[in-house]
Amino acid sequence: MANPIKRGESGSQVSSWNPTSSAASSLVSTIVPYGLTLQRTILTTGTVAIPAGVTFVYAIVAGGGGNGFTSYGGGGGGGLAWGWSLAVPYCVVGTGGSPGGYSRYGSIIAGGGGQSGAPANGGFLGGAAGGNASSGNIIGSANMWGIPGGVAGGVGGTNLISQAGNGGISGGGGGTGPGTSSPGGNGGNGIIGGGAGAAATGGSGFNIATGKTTPGGVLGGLAPYGGGGGGGIGGPGSNGTGNAVGGAGGLGGGGGGSGINGGGVGGNGMIYLYW
Repeated sequence: MANPIKRGESGSQVSSWNPTSSAASSLVSTIVPYGLTLQRTILTTGTVAIPAGVTFVYAIVAGGGGNGFTSYGGGGGGGLAWGWSLAVPYCVVGTGGSPGGYSRYGSIIAGGGGQSGAPANGGFLGGAAGGNASSGNIIGSANMWGIPGGVAGGVGGTNLISQAGNGGISGGGGGTGPGTSSPGGNGGNGIIGGGAGAAATGGSGFNIATGKTTPGGVLGGLAPYGGGGGGGIGGPGSNGTGNAVGGAGGLGGGGGGSGINGGGVGGNGMIYLYW
């Protein structure tokens, strides 16, 4: 049988792709395999129908986003991984959580985004760190290709704004504000966005299927405001609410936003299959 893993866009980028966060939008096409067609969009754990004769598939996998916690910053964006795998008839899709759950198709696995809190954590297998109420700068975990997720924001000053991850994979959660009436930090931008601290904007992501930006949610309603959820690879983050509850993360791993009356849940993971 001929080797299905061709040298080129979809066969060689997995170990070499390491862009700056500012270049993330232009490099979504580097993850998407050249010359293949999107055949399956999978949103839940279960069986996968693969036609007879298809032995290898190309998978793009997002883990679940981290939850935002009450007054503790936004959750980190879920991990992202991609590459060729033997075709298998089942998969695991992680849900948003504390931290988010992992997603897996065959040999391709992506971890969950970190929860916010005191202490927050850095997620696992590519998940970005959740925001916190202390010093911030919690580093996200590395994905299966060694690219780390985003750094979280902490409390006070310019550290309120979380940073996008090295390589622009998943944005870290925004930190909490220094007081109940002070806004927190925006979620980090990436291919998957991080959740915002209270009264701030979630990080933007990119829809893998369309190549368009999935915006993070914004504060909404009347003060005090909840922070917006981060955009995922399948949908935008939800807005925070006017009763100070954070917005949910977008489909495909967006981090949940934070608010002084409650945090938003991280977005569920998802899987794209091509052949």
